[in-house]
Amino acid sequence: MVRTLQGRCPVFWVALLLAALMPLFAHAQSGSSLERQVKAAYLYKFAGFVEWPEGSFTRPDAPIVIGVAGADLLAEQLEQTVAGHTANGRPLQVRRIKRGDSLAGVHILFIPAQEKALAQELLTASRGQPVLTVTDGDDTFGMGSMINFVIADERLRFEVSLKHAAVARLKISARMLSAALRVQQVAG
Repeated sequence: MVRTLQGRCPVFWVALLLAALMPLFAHAQSGSSLERQVKAAYLYKFAGFVEWPEGSFTRPDAPIVIGVAGADLLAEQLEQTVAGHTANGRPLQVRRIKRGDSLAGVHILFIPAQEKALAQELLTASRGQPVLTVTDGDDTFGMGSMINFVIADERLRFEVSLKHAAVARLKISARMLSAALRVQQVAG
């Protein structure tokens, strides 16, 4: 048997190190869980601060559909967050979006940054449609997303592109814009 450092075997030291680091792993895990909770809350709240153009809903009582692509844990969190709630008098519904799915009937669409190919496909498919696109990476924001989550001062914040929202004929309330970290104005 191999013995090192005061006669203890290397497995002992690895186990001790893992035990010491366990709180850090738990904190990192809860941080990502907290981030999902905050993103879900933002997605829910965004629904109440956006005005969609005439014809965006099939019926007066049609739900606001929030699509989530490539982020199943966020979709689960969002389902819990919106359960039983409404925005602007409309019920809220979550739909998981996969590659090739139609965006018909989707009003808000979240696309994570790590899914760049999917992001490009979905942002292209939604261009000009009345779909509020939300991402969480500079690359995807640059591809044409309307809202982008960012970490600033250890807090989850968001930035808004009014140019891309205008192309989709969406109106974002001044209250929501005042809460944004940055707002990219429409040129011209």
